[in-house]
Amino acid sequence: MAPSPRVEILASSGNQSIPMEYVRSKEELKSMCTDIFLEEKSNEGPQVPIIDLKAISAEDEDTRKKCHEELKKAAMEWGVMHLINHGVSEEIISRVKIAGKEFFELPVEEKEKYANDQAAGNLHGYGSKLANNANGMLEWEDYFFHCIFPEEKRDFSIWPENPTDYIPSVSQYGKQLRGLATKILSVLSLGLGLEEDRLENEVGGMEELLLQHKINYYPKCPQPELALGVEAHTDISALTFILHNMVPGLQLFYQGKWVTAKCIPNSIIMHIGDTVEILSNGKYKSILHRGSVNKEKVRISWAVFCEPPMEKIVLKPLPETVSQDKPPLFPPCTFAEHVKHKLFRNGSEDAAVDKKSIGDECKEARG
Repeated sequence: MAPSPRVEILASSGNQSIPMEYVRSKEELKSMCTDIFLEEKSNEGPQVPIIDLKAISAEDEDTRKKCHEELKKAAMEWGVMHLINHGVSEEIISRVKIAGKEFFELPVEEKEKYANDQAAGNLHGYGSKLANNANGMLEWEDYFFHCIFPEEKRDFSIWPENPTDYIPSVSQYGKQLRGLATKILSVLSLGLGLEEDRLENEVGGMEELLLQHKINYYPKCPQPELALGVEAHTDISALTFILHNMVPGLQLFYQGKWVTAKCIPNSIIMHIGDTVEILSNGKYKSILHRGSVNKEKVRISWAVFCEPPMEKIVLKPLPETVSQDKPPLFPPCTFAEHVKHKLFRNGSEDAAVDKKSIGDECKEARG
């Protein structure tokens, strides 16, 4: 059964206080900002890197290498970046945003036709987060989640027919984003001293790397200083690509402090996920991040998680990344085992996932 009410309904109820299950822990509240718009405008402190991909495939070797080095540096130091000149059609991006916004503007009863069944383990479709076993807290968001690539893995029965451009725009976006993922993985692979296609093959290749699309809808919140749209976490994916409606909210835990990401026009935010961090033996970073909410504007983000197959691949540092001086940081663990562990962890600022402990649990489970 779908949880009731949806966050959208709570937000439009007129209540000036939020239910207790949405109030974050005392530890989290200490670090939460009161005005995300002021935070985003501030130029103090470190800023998320902006990487220009115009020269990612340039014929001139020096120009191409400079681009590759900047991307690699951002992946090593931050694990998150704004991508500009990324090659994904601005027209397609605009259509994807319009279609997603129009879907969430439909009456709740219409969206409920696509409701998922989280209790049965089915996350695909329209939903709101259920309380997990670790902390019982909820997030101030509704979402829509489904696979958009490879084409044969898509289930059109849960893709909305209204708005009419949803299926064509998101389908084309998936194809274009898959091409960008290949380019990024190639650069990261070369950055590890590996063959250009090695990382892509290690995460499932064109046939098995899944692109999971999640539209996050964060309604206005009467007490934004008490709630989070998404709690602190690292992404389980290989890579994550994010669009948003230019309303700030993304915060990164960098060098012991929370940093609010700027809203950069025509950019795609990209995260390095746990999967690539593990394969690179920690050279590339999967950064802890969270989503803030506000009382003035609805925030919408479109995240695409590039995920390896659940059971087929055992995640562990690639042999070439391991040496006597750099022992493996992460014991072997399947993607399915990694996902299971992440679902039941504590969602707080201390929740930077200890992937070594995950690996140890996986090892014990196998006996």
